[in-house]
Amino acid sequence: MRKPAPSILSAILLISFCSLRAQQPQSSSGSNSSAQTSPGGQEQRQSQPSTTLKVDVNLVNVFVTVTDQHGAPIGGLTKNNFVLKEDDREQTIRVFDKESALPLSIALGIDTSLSTLHDLPLERTSAKRFVHEIVRPQDALSVYAFAETVREVTPGYSSDLKRIDESIDHIRPGAATALFDAVYLASRALDHRQGRKVLVLITDGGDTVSAVDYKEALRAAEEAEALVYSIIIVPIESSAGRETGGEHALIQLSEDTGGKYYYATSIAQLDEAFRKISDELRTQYLLAYYPSQRTSLSEFRRIEVKVLGVPDSASYRARHRAGYYTVKSNF
Repeated sequence: MRKPAPSILSAILLISFCSLRAQQPQSSSGSNSSAQTSPGGQEQRQSQPSTTLKVDVNLVNVFVTVTDQHGAPIGGLTKNNFVLKEDDREQTIRVFDKESALPLSIALGIDTSLSTLHDLPLERTSAKRFVHEIVRPQDALSVYAFAETVREVTPGYSSDLKRIDESIDHIRPGAATALFDAVYLASRALDHRQGRKVLVLITDGGDTVSAVDYKEALRAAEEAEALVYSIIIVPIESSAGRETGGEHALIQLSEDTGGKYYYATSIAQLDEAFRKISDELRTQYLLAYYPSQRTSLSEFRRIEVKVLGVPDSASYRARHRAGYYTVKSNF
């Protein structure tokens, strides 16, 4: 069974017509009227039946980061500076916004396997600096620690910096690495969040015990509209001992979701990677459109964004998700 993709935002118009009973008695503490909780957490009274009208408007959001030839974020662009295509067909941009003011939901995934044991104390310190720099009152962050299992240590999403710090401090090392499970589970949680959604991973790239594979992890991130930023810890300068296959998977995962990857061989480089991620998240753009008539039968629609009409725009790079699924996997 399949259901509409989360990457296609559904605007739900609820119009409730509640009939009033003639001479309905006042409810009291001894009333037998009961309440039920719906799957969405809303309370519905049995004594008040309603009719619901659902309207699907198929608005597609595209979060875009524009950088120059040196990788520095470019701000100050307008809607007229962007050309957006879906499956090679140009689309009309209906919504344009600068993302710095919109709320962020950030899943911070920290690899605690034995291969990262030596660097874990420094990773904790650097991660806390990043949290204090990026999280505003309207934002929320959750910390995931992954080794042989994945554990949400916050738990839940929070903007309470003290609570987040304590969660990071309580991270403990494990044995194996369930990287793809971490991507999958964090993405499924982000899927239910509103606004911008970001997954930041600190890992050496190895995966040894995940129950899901790379393709499943990537699709979960794409369906959640999550930007994946990967900070790849390189403990050894030479190729010996490095998980290059895992590194390549992280690079592709980051590129396909509109995020970015960084290498870090020291605490200074780790701090620098966090700073660059923070800068990017403050200079993103939101482009949204209603897709024109589709001719492809594929359930995956490819998106392309270009920047025009400004000096040096030919050297600018617009990063965004590769596309979206028209149906959501039944996980």
